[in-house]
Order: sequence, then structure tokens, then C-alpha cells
Amino acid sequence: MIGRLNHVAIAVPDLEAASAQYADTLGAKVGTPQDEPDHGVTVVFIELPNTKIELLYPLGEASPIQGFLDKNPSGGIHHICYEVEDILAARDRLKAQGARVLGSGEPKIGAHGKPVLFLHPKDFNGTLIELEQV
Repeated sequence: MIGRLNHVAIAVPDLEAASAQYADTLGAKVGTPQDEPDHGVTVVFIELPNTKIELLYPLGEASPIQGFLDKNPSGGIHHICYEVEDILAARDRLKAQGARVLGSGEPKIGAHGKPVLFLHPKDFNGTLIELEQV
């Protein structure tokens, strides 16, 4: 059901410093910051030959990333994103097998302009999973 690894998301306490570290220290191709108000984050994508790294920074006071950073002040891996061909079929199959879909269960549009869903980390070995329809 799942396809390629789309990205690994890392919550960061300083988006500018993290972007500079990837660009200057690691020599990576770093995108520009992009506000995603529906998700309460500002994101920067790091392009790699085989996948992407998504830097996450809180946008607004109700950002879910702020709670993560409160517990992990240095930042850290927040979630991993897998591609799926049909997000509704994937959701229905996962729910039928007992997995919990976060939020309303209806896909939202993610940072790539495509439908996304998140799966409860307690159902996947402590890892928050994002599914993105390709």
C-alpha cells in the first residue's frame, strides 16, 4: 500500500539557523520558507537525490510543533511521510485494521498541494506517520 518515502520531517527551534546548516555545512539544496496556516507550521524543504527533509517551525500560538519543541527544545524528528496512490482507500484499509487517523479523518491539503493524513504514533511504534497522495 505505501510507496516511496516522501520526506522525513524535523522540528527545529530556529528555522533560519537550521536552513543555513543544511545549506552551508552540508551543501544541500534548501528551499524557501513556506507558511502552512492549516497545519500551524512554516516549512522549508531540503532536496536530496532520493527524498526530502522537511524542516518544521511553529506558525502561530496553536502550532502542534510548539508542543513538540517544548518537550524537545533542541528539536528532532517529528514524522515520516510515505506516498500512497489513493489516500481514501489507504485510510479505509488502515482504519479497518485498527489504526487511528488523527483529526477528522478527512485529508487536508499538505505543503506539496496534495491530500495528506496523519496516523497516530502509538499505532506505529511511536512514530507519527504522514500519508501523502501522489
